[in-house]
Amino acid sequence: MSDCLFCKIIAGEIPSLKVYEDEHVYAFMDIMPLTKGHTLLIPKTHCKDLFEMPEDVARNLYAAAPKVANAIKSAFNPVGMNTINNNGAEAGQTVFHYHLHLVPRYDETDGLKVQWNGRQAEFPPEVLTELSAQIKANL
Repeated sequence: MSDCLFCKIIAGEIPSLKVYEDEHVYAFMDIMPLTKGHTLLIPKTHCKDLFEMPEDVARNLYAAAPKVANAIKSAFNPVGMNTINNNGAEAGQTVFHYHLHLVPRYDETDGLKVQWNGRQAEFPPEVLTELSAQIKANL
């Protein structure tokens, strides 16, 4: 896509600090990293988000993810790693070419706060059963 920032990076029209590339994916350093080693992994095929990503593109992207994650682990020895994708504007996506953030974690003060406030009271077992049936009906 001609106006896509990440497509331009893949094409070499915009510089990046590439850490990995194969025929399907491209990985490069985030220019506004949260932590040391924060890397973006993107498919070479332009996909706006996960909703429009073909299965083969997803398969190739996620096949490369452990390779890049383990290289980050070997290089910097983080204690953990978050893999983050903001899928859609309402979820915080700002570049509309699917990208997976690989964010190495070093301690609880490294700048990323993930807070999960489950709402079990709103989703008792009978509601979860109905919701699962709705998803299955759409597969």
